[in-house]
Amino acid sequence: MKPIRIAFCGRLLTLLFLVLVSFGDAQSHFPLPPEAADKQNTVGDSKPALRAPRVDALQLQREARELLELAQTIPVDMQHINQGLLPKDTVEKLKRIEKLSKRLRGELNP
Repeated sequence: MKPIRIAFCGRLLTLLFLVLVSFGDAQSHFPLPPEAADKQNTVGDSKPALRAPRVDALQLQREARELLELAQTIPVDMQHINQGLLPKDTVEKLKRIEKLSKRLRGELNP
């Protein structure tokens, strides 16, 4: 009975080894993209045109000022919330603050 177990374990280990080796080979090779038919018009050959960022400084200043004014009202609203009162425009203020901050961050960090 023991020789059968040893032979079975040997075959099982061999099979496991073959599966692992074939799996490792499949993971190491990635398909390559086909070559361009027209090699003169490849993207890497030409230099990309540099675009100057179009930022309206006056509009950004207005939005930053609005963001500041809205943010300064939040502590007062939080005091009301702690007293059990929810000002009706608090959620809208927070949404506007989020929108302005995302816009400013996007414009300043291209």
